[in-house]
Amino acid sequence: MPFSHDMVYSLSTVVDLINTSPEAGEHDGLADLADLETFVRLRQVSGVAALTRQDLAEVLELRQAFHNVFTAPDRTTAVSRLNTLLGRTRITPSLTEHDGFPLHVHYFAPGASVAEHLAADCGVALAHVLVEDEWERLRTCAAPDCSHVFVDESRNRSRVYCDSRTCGNRIHVAAYRARRRA
Repeated sequence: MPFSHDMVYSLSTVVDLINTSPEAGEHDGLADLADLETFVRLRQVSGVAALTRQDLAEVLELRQAFHNVFTAPDRTTAVSRLNTLLGRTRITPSLTEHDGFPLHVHYFAPGASVAEHLAADCGVALAHVLVEDEWERLRTCAAPDCSHVFVDESRNRSRVYCDSRTCGNRIHVAAYRARRRA
């Protein structure tokens, strides 16, 4: 399934958001307001006013809701979880060009909080993945010591590690060393 530019960007944003969770890494990547401000700046989330502690709380709740979609045991559960998330989100599609990006669609309503912004744009991107019956592309890393999520964009849906250079390489080297010892 070929993904459009804005869909790839939104999917990458939701993956990065989920992977800030302490369950996905060594520490909470959104432990405080400064972390949220950094995330918003690095992911170039547009149209966001000054952030508050309430924004942080809402984004942390959203992060867990997105994680629940990625880790759903089946398509029906993923659809139900995403519908619940989208049902709480004001969505107002509009075409826009900004920050050097080509024409694309934003789904968040004017004046939306950062959590609503992320829920709308990332939620709609995930909805497209599910509509295309590609939900199994939403994955968790197969490395035993990693729980990062990722979207498998490979043609044959064969990707199993969040990053082949780190997790994949580490697992392959360990297997090689085990074979050499045997």
